[in-house]
Order: sequence, then C-alpha cells, then structure tokens
Amino acid sequence: MNPYSRTRIKICGLTREQDVDCAVAAGADAVGFVLYAPSARFVAAQRAAELARRLPPFVTPVLLFVNASAADIAAACAAVPGAMLQFHGDETPAFCSELAHQLGRPFLRAARIPLDGSAGFNLLEFASHYTDAQALLLDAHVDGYGGGGKTFNWSLLPPSVDAHLVLSGGLNTANVIDGITQLRSRCKSLAVDVSSGVELSKGIKDPEKIHQFVAAVRAADEPFRNSRT
Repeated sequence: MNPYSRTRIKICGLTREQDVDCAVAAGADAVGFVLYAPSARFVAAQRAAELARRLPPFVTPVLLFVNASAADIAAACAAVPGAMLQFHGDETPAFCSELAHQLGRPFLRAARIPLDGSAGFNLLEFASHYTDAQALLLDAHVDGYGGGGKTFNWSLLPPSVDAHLVLSGGLNTANVIDGITQLRSRCKSLAVDVSSGVELSKGIKDPEKIHQFVAAVRAADEPFRNSRT
C-alpha cells in the first residue's frame, strides 16, 4: 500500500451558504449534502444545487442518498452537475454500479462498521462486492443510518484493504490524527469525512472547528510527507 498520499477531506451535512464558503476556504476537497429526509441535516435537491453553485473548480459536491429511488437520484444529479454519489443505505452492488454507470457519476459506498469493529461484518468481503465504487466510506453502525457521531474501533480493521477508504464516524480535531495514523497504510489511499465533529448544532457548522479539523489533518500528513523528501 502507498505509505503516503495526501489525506483528502470531505465536510458533510452542509445546509448553509456560509458553511459551504468556510469549508472551501479551509481547504476541503469535497462537501456533502444529505438528501435523506429523516436527517436533521436534510436538504432538498434544489437546495443542494443552490449551495453547490458556490463551489469553485476542483471542490467536489457529494450527494448522500439512503435507499432513494433511481428516479430521485437521477433528478438530483440533473440538478447538481458534477456531483459524486454516496450510497448510505441498503443499496445492492448491482443498483449502485448500474445507476452510477447510467448517470456517468462516480460513487462512494458506505460500510457500516460495528462499534467494536468486529462481529457480523467483513470489510474485505464487502469491498469485493463493491469494486466499482471509487471508495468505501467507513462509518459506525448505529440505529438508523449514519454514524450518529460515534467512532468504531479502528485498530480491528483488516491490515490491508485493496480499496480507497474514507474514514468517517465520530471524527473531530482531537481524534482525526490518530485515525489517519492507524489507517493510512492499510489501504490504497485515505480520506476523511466529518460532520458532527465540526458543528455547533446539527446542520450548523462552526467555522473555527472546520479550520481546526483541516489543520489537524494536515498535521497528520506532515510526518509522512517529510519522510519522503
């Protein structure tokens, strides 16, 4: 596995213009919009489109779906050109691959990891079913969908996963360095995804926390960058 690749950053659950602008200014590589009505961070497709229009080149909008219909996903994609898809429910490999191919969009597939990182879930088997995914997003398995701000036991993940991984679930400025350090060498490349860890309240981001989180990720990268120069 590649011992160093710059850790990409996604800020998820954005609902306001100022939060989108802050994520961009802080250096986020991607921003996520939750198109799942039961979520406290829900935005409709047209609202996601309004927010995504603020993005400069090379910052990717990501549309998060939970068991949405193909028609609803297609409509959202039409509203947000260039968006990546994130499947966070019970979508099958065939559904994800076929729809992403039809729409011409890359996709992330969320893997719901038990909080103890072990019983009842095999990440290597899961990865083998979703080889068309651009990356697997690792989130904690709690009631409902989404990690609920919970972390799982990173140390119990397989030592080598032949996939690009996105670490999510309960990340914040205090623990993201440890997460990156533990997982960087276990995959093709590593990204991180934060939502509640940079919030004042659900759906309302804290600019200071966003900047601190990004700074922590860059600090985690620094020793590995130096080791290759």
